[in-house]
Amino acid sequence: MEKDTLLVPWDFTEVAEYALEHAIKISKKLNNKIILLHVVKTLKKGEEALVELNKDVEKYSTQYGVELSPLVLEGNLFTVISDYASENNVSMVVMGTHGIKGMQKFTGSYALKVIVGSKIPFIVVQEPPTKKEIFKDVVFPLDYRTEAKQKLQWALWLVKYFDVKINIIIPTIKDKSLNSKLMGNVHFAEKILDKYNCPYELHKIEGSNSAEESIAFAQKVDADMILIMTTKGIGLTDYVLGPQEQYIIANTAKIPVMVVNPRTDLSRYGSFSATGG
Repeated sequence: MEKDTLLVPWDFTEVAEYALEHAIKISKKLNNKIILLHVVKTLKKGEEALVELNKDVEKYSTQYGVELSPLVLEGNLFTVISDYASENNVSMVVMGTHGIKGMQKFTGSYALKVIVGSKIPFIVVQEPPTKKEIFKDVVFPLDYRTEAKQKLQWALWLVKYFDVKINIIIPTIKDKSLNSKLMGNVHFAEKILDKYNCPYELHKIEGSNSAEESIAFAQKVDADMILIMTTKGIGLTDYVLGPQEQYIIANTAKIPVMVVNPRTDLSRYGSFSATGG
């Protein structure tokens, strides 16, 4: 059976190497193969890029003692990565970002544009791994949206393969109707996590900005990752205004962020598995 693939978007920058280091640590847990993907606008640039990409593949394969594969694709950066991941045996994309400032390829809203629409989860990083165990404490911001329940699939997956503890962040909502929906999601999460004997804690936070509070909490407990879901039907205006997802992805604490998109084919929750599928 063919191994699942970890896809690392490669733009020949330092943060791309950070993403590769994270992918290598994940691969050692999951026994994935790793592809370095560089996207070009024209075939001529692709030929030039492949020469440089092969050099990096040889360099980092030797340096880290892993097997890496090069891939150059022509097309739009904002669609090629997610399209390839969805159409091939890719289980996850591990991508580096330069944060909220600057004009590099994967900065700020650019990162969000690459992620939105993908059926495959992204892990976005800004620094190399700093711990021996790559994931142990995961922050799980919860809100009142129905699709927020879908994140539980990936929480279960993280528990199964990385033995993580899930820290559920519960925001303060004054609106009674929205708060009722939120508490419904909290009870649902407790039920599912208890069913699969997952280690978790509930944390009630004060304040109206759940993104800021989630990052502050993640810093406080020295969390290894924040698990978020993008807003359903997110549009161009959101990229300009800077939604909470963008703020968390490019967080100044430089905590890795796992990003999943709402799926219309998971509208019912009759059963859950710990596979993330």
